[in-house]
Amino acid sequence: MSTIAKKQQHVGQADNATVYSILFLISLCHLLNDSLQAVIPAMFPILEKSLGLTFTQLGLIAFTLNMVASVMQPMIGMYTDKNPLPYALPIGLTSSMLGMLGLALAPNFITILVSVIFIGIGSATFHPEGSRVAYLAAGPRRGLAQGIFQVGGNAGQALAPLITALILVPLGQFGSIWFTFIAAMAVIILYYVATWYKKQLSKIAERKATSRTVERKAPKKALRNAIIVLVFIVFARSWYHNAMANFYIFYAMDSYHLSIAKGQLYIFTFLFMGAIGTFLGGPLSDRFGKKTVILLSFLIPAPLALLMPMVNNVLAIIFLAIIGLALMSSFSVAVVYAQELVPGKVGTMSGLIVGLAFGMGAIGSIVFGSTIDSIGLQPTMWIVATLPILGIFAFLLPNDAKIRAWYRA
Repeated sequence: MSTIAKKQQHVGQADNATVYSILFLISLCHLLNDSLQAVIPAMFPILEKSLGLTFTQLGLIAFTLNMVASVMQPMIGMYTDKNPLPYALPIGLTSSMLGMLGLALAPNFITILVSVIFIGIGSATFHPEGSRVAYLAAGPRRGLAQGIFQVGGNAGQALAPLITALILVPLGQFGSIWFTFIAAMAVIILYYVATWYKKQLSKIAERKATSRTVERKAPKKALRNAIIVLVFIVFARSWYHNAMANFYIFYAMDSYHLSIAKGQLYIFTFLFMGAIGTFLGGPLSDRFGKKTVILLSFLIPAPLALLMPMVNNVLAIIFLAIIGLALMSSFSVAVVYAQELVPGKVGTMSGLIVGLAFGMGAIGSIVFGSTIDSIGLQPTMWIVATLPILGIFAFLLPNDAKIRAWYRA
């Protein structure tokens, strides 16, 4: 082999290596970004008392945050698939920083909604572009890379109960101003990540200029059906997860006679174990297949979810841990699965699946908030408990080998 050929081979291997430093940085920023979002539902018990908000209004706050993020994510992903914007990452977190400042100072319900819109814009910008960074840094280990990226977000969400107990309970609404500093930290780190991202785009452009690869297209009907099924099960997971994250604390406080601080331990357990599941799902899918992980992530928690409204406070926290771990193991896997369903549309599919999770959660928040106001906590939690059963439809998804066969030349 010639010297030039050896150098080209070495460059190709280097380009295909997993860049763990970037993965850990983008995961850290995901943690910081989602901890900002976690402040909002964490403030619900505070806002209910300080501003006298109803459950419907709390649902509207969650709806506003999630809908802004969900509607914009696929749109941003579609645009950046054609016109990548590396420095949109730090710009988006600057929007979130302004939103956090407004949230700390907001005197009424309307001002809170406006502040939440700014935070939603930051999230909508971060997620598809952050997922693309993880994809570029993944090398051959896409499941692991997406797991590392997504676990940061889930860990950030899991901080919500600790945020409430340690900061918001003693300091109140104004305590959220401390998170403007977290947003500023994320902006600085993302500027560095964006610089690396920009260099990778230049390398990709050079490879495309010399490549003559012709890609096959998947069967339209099979692809459409797979996307519909995937969207449906993301809907089921998102409604259950958001209902538990936003409203289960009220159920726990009512059923087990807990304080706000003690009740947050239940939500923390659910979210923290979900973060662990998010990470584990990635490498497990690399080994056992994405469809398998997605299916088991529903089949394992379904019976436990049905039993949740009937158990005592000790079993409740154990069940929450198992359900969170299993259910969220498919979070990052679903993103990679979608990316491989439609190759070349990393931002679009990431924005669709992650944005859809936000959007479905938003609709669920307002639906379940209104349902609680109408029929009460106990009946609503029974309805929520049935949602993981819908994951049975994951049997209809094509397996990894079939998807690879669609695009094999």
